[in-house]
Amino acid sequence: QVQLVESGGGSVQAGGSLSLSCAASGITFSGYHMAWFRQSPGKEREGVAVIGTGGTTAYVGSVKGRFTISRDNARNTVYLEMNNLKPEDTATYYCAAKDRDADWYRGGSWGQGTQVNVSS
Repeated sequence: QVQLVESGGGSVQAGGSLSLSCAASGITFSGYHMAWFRQSPGKEREGVAVIGTGGTTAYVGSVKGRFTISRDNARNTVYLEMNNLKPEDTATYYCAAKDRDADWYRGGSWGQGTQVNVSS
């Protein structure tokens, strides 16, 4: 069974930083695309950042320049470094994994999430 476990969430003031980690098991990590999503109560889940098997990255416009996604294949871990946090970044952050041609929501694997709270 695939297991993704997020950690690193917490509460910070606006302008602060947090580092999230996602440890994966049950997959050949280097062969999977990895991503971070986030969701607030009553809102749709939003893709935040993606990193491909070759290291290519992409970000939603609202976090570009502030967040950095990275991966360590030797440790089966994906990271999200979040800087200059804003109150609108408050959400539950989820780690996800998928094969190249799979769909994130239909064919991906998901963690349980870690809470990030940013106060003004």
